[in-house]
Amino acid sequence: MQHPSKLPNIGTTIFSIMSKLANEHHAINLSQGFPDFDGDQKLIDLVSKAMNSGYNQYAPMAGNLELREAIAKKIALMYNTSYHVDNEITITAGATQAIFTIITTFINPNDEVIIFRPAYDSYEPAITLNGGKTISIQLEAPNFNVDWSEVKSKVNSRTKMIIVNTPHNPSGTVFSKEDMLQLEEITRNTNIIVLSDEVYEHMIFDEEKHQSACLFPDLKSRSFVVASFCKTFHNTGWRIGYCCAPKELMEAFMKVHQFHVFCIHHPTQKGIADYMQEPANYLGLPAFYQQKRDLFLDLIKDSRFKFTPSKGTYFQVLDYSEITQEYDVDFAKRLTIDSGIASIPLSVFNSDNLDNNVLRFCFAKTDDTLRKAAEILNSI
Repeated sequence: MQHPSKLPNIGTTIFSIMSKLANEHHAINLSQGFPDFDGDQKLIDLVSKAMNSGYNQYAPMAGNLELREAIAKKIALMYNTSYHVDNEITITAGATQAIFTIITTFINPNDEVIIFRPAYDSYEPAITLNGGKTISIQLEAPNFNVDWSEVKSKVNSRTKMIIVNTPHNPSGTVFSKEDMLQLEEITRNTNIIVLSDEVYEHMIFDEEKHQSACLFPDLKSRSFVVASFCKTFHNTGWRIGYCCAPKELMEAFMKVHQFHVFCIHHPTQKGIADYMQEPANYLGLPAFYQQKRDLFLDLIKDSRFKFTPSKGTYFQVLDYSEITQEYDVDFAKRLTIDSGIASIPLSVFNSDNLDNNVLRFCFAKTDDTLRKAAEILNSI
């Protein structure tokens, strides 16, 4: 029997490839974006308490009410805007499920979706599976700034969605207020839906302010804002996130969400809801991760790698062009095998595998891990 794949050109993700290589060669793994330290024991205890307090049956399809209320409170505190807890906030199985469901809900065959490359690798497969066409706009290293005149030139009657990601993975850049105003103006008086991937909203540095899509009224009226508790609270294996959108968009989303997952692990929702009652548990993250960024960069300042300090996320891009002109995938593999440190090459996220001789390193690690990693990088 012959059963052709609906994604014939998709192989194993670079994250799995590099982590497997790191494990095989006992390398320090700064490739895949996960902490090597535990989340707050208080949060773990609250989830355990929820399990022992009977929160073990189905949660409401939109999510635990207390958690939706905590999200609404957080958004009001941080962005001075509101989403209704009954019909504009939904808890999801991580941000990836939210993104996949949003695309599945709205993208029909031949619809066009604009994405910015380097792009997180879940966007295009979801578009393809739904018969859509990906329109890529390549961001240029080292600044990865958006040319909004190019975006405007790519918008037409077939444009159904624009996906933005700020703070941006994998480059570590952030959209400015002017960027968001440009996006708002381009989509004004259109039927274009904006999917704003904001999973690193709490990891933004140097006293910058995260420019969420919900800060801009016309943009908010057409946007899904997607976020992640996994990233925020250092427990990537929990796979829990959420999305917010105006009622009419969320109603369409829920029709698909109910058949993807219906609802998410209930005790985790309850534990996070209780944990979020103290805003310091998420408001302190910028300083926490900036300290790690600054330590990492100070440790490698005398290496042969060049860099512009990451403005957000917990990733740092390093330029190795003064070391070698090897293809970035080959160099990343060689670093893992020969030097014992794993990273992520950016070409796999670019149009036509554009190679800028840069690698992405995750600094969501203990200080000891960062010191050991820096010792290796300084020796290269």
